[in-house]
Amino acid sequence: MINIALPKGRLGEKIYEIFAKAGYECPSIKENNRKLIFENPEKGVRYFWVKPSDVSIYVERGAADIGVCGKDILVEYSPEVYELLDLKTGVCRMAVAAKKDFYDDGQRTLKVATKFVKAAKAYYASKCRDIDIIQLNGSIEIAPILGLSDVIVDIVETGTTLKENDLEVKEEIFPISARLIANKASFKFKTEEIEDLAKKVETLIG
Repeated sequence: MINIALPKGRLGEKIYEIFAKAGYECPSIKENNRKLIFENPEKGVRYFWVKPSDVSIYVERGAADIGVCGKDILVEYSPEVYELLDLKTGVCRMAVAAKKDFYDDGQRTLKVATKFVKAAKAYYASKCRDIDIIQLNGSIEIAPILGLSDVIVDIVETGTTLKENDLEVKEEIFPISARLIANKASFKFKTEEIEDLAKKVETLIG
């Protein structure tokens, strides 16, 4: 049995459809209930829904053999897992955004609001830029509007939320998409099963 951690929400549902097409369907996952764990012994799979930011923890700790999470999570938390495949879905980017008229002249410490502290620090360290990190967990877009920060570092998909708040992307840091990850021990003991699944999925996504 391969234990698969899927992120709750639209992305997880999209990924499940890919897995099902690859021959790892589990009909009970489609039932309208509040269950979180679903299995199909015939296909040798057990799926469970978890919060997107927790997928890598379930995989790293061995509660799941494989899972799907965004590249942003892998960069921010550096979990001890194998990254097997870019699933080419959930595509967006990590970016620096600010008010349209903002210009960083480099003369003073830059105030950066973000929940992606590690990614932001690494990016500005690569530019040798002195920053003051303000860690926030939600509604990051209002930080520059209220003068709490100069810029924000956040995930940008369509950019609609930024536009609605008179902000714009100033710099792109790295592209993000969903990745198939595996627990290191599981990969060692279930190599054939995991590689087989990964190959079938890769064929489907092109």
